[in-house]
Amino acid sequence: MSLTMDILSSSMLTNQSLMARPSCPVNLSSSGSVSVLGFSLPSPRMACVRNHGIGVIRASVAVEQQTQKTRVALIRIGTRGSPLALAQAYETRDKLMAKHAELAEEGAIEIVIIKTTGDKILTQPLADIGGKGLFTKEIDEALINSDIDIAVHSMKDVPTYLPEKTILPCNLPREDVRDAFISLSAASLAELPEGSVIGTASLRRKSQILHRFPSLKVEENFRGNVQTRLRKLSEGVVQATLLALAGLKRLNMTENVTSILPMDEMLPAVAQGAIGIACRSDDDKMANYIASLNHEETRLAVACERAFLLTLDGSCRTPIAGYASKDEDGNCIFRGLVASPDGTRVIETSRKGLYTYEDMVSMGKDAGKELLSQAGPGFFDS
Repeated sequence: MSLTMDILSSSMLTNQSLMARPSCPVNLSSSGSVSVLGFSLPSPRMACVRNHGIGVIRASVAVEQQTQKTRVALIRIGTRGSPLALAQAYETRDKLMAKHAELAEEGAIEIVIIKTTGDKILTQPLADIGGKGLFTKEIDEALINSDIDIAVHSMKDVPTYLPEKTILPCNLPREDVRDAFISLSAASLAELPEGSVIGTASLRRKSQILHRFPSLKVEENFRGNVQTRLRKLSEGVVQATLLALAGLKRLNMTENVTSILPMDEMLPAVAQGAIGIACRSDDDKMANYIASLNHEETRLAVACERAFLLTLDGSCRTPIAGYASKDEDGNCIFRGLVASPDGTRVIETSRKGLYTYEDMVSMGKDAGKELLSQAGPGFFDS
């Protein structure tokens, strides 16, 4: 679902400027609205039309003229402007509308697009930019300042410490957590010729690729949204790339997948495939709205993984992977790893316990402490 916009000067914001940078066509409906810095247009539901080239998107946005003033929204949803972020915001909107009749009325929910630091700096690897909250900080600030009422995040982007005055009481049902291998010339990582270049901005992916396939090369500064990365692949910038299968499913772009990497070959990022919804800690009305959407199994799994990450004090400079799931007996199985960026050293651990909040958070912390001990001093400073 697509509508990518820059934040423009209010004096220059016209229908033409809004149409300048979409990623795919948008069909308009009247059940909500989208705004950039206070300007509204009807809510987009999209359908992406692709060329024969992989993931190439033809783009146009039709902006209907509003004939009457939109009512004041009951909920303003803050989100990034990428197609995937918007897909997640509209999934949230649709679930709220289905659950609460008053939110299904025209204009009751507004989508507010906010550009984050991570969106603005696309020429450097994430690890070089540094800092936490690269894709959440500006959205959190808008939430705290009451410019929006709730914030929709990819949980893997959310720092382990939430900003003051905010809570995150809801995780939507988790999508497939695995990574997808995409290539025009090989069916799997193992089939890539020696010296082939794989594009990924993720140190987690890089370290696990190089650990198993040291003859391959990784292009770290492979940034941009899903469509941009697929375009770079089709242009031959790299021979393959890895993307989260969850994002491709939410964008209805799984036809681009060459193969799906098994968990033993590529452990996912902490909270990969999970959507989190935050609100202000003093806003009981919004807390109740979004708590009604919470998927408890996902919330507990994410809590376990984030306890692991918190214990390791992980950042974009540290390759860390972790995944908690429920087995056939209803127990929690947790797997975690840390690695050196060049993949020469990978340390793994696992835990099994009750699928309850206290037990799972304890498992995550305990696994993190074990890996800290095994890694030794200086491992996380490299």
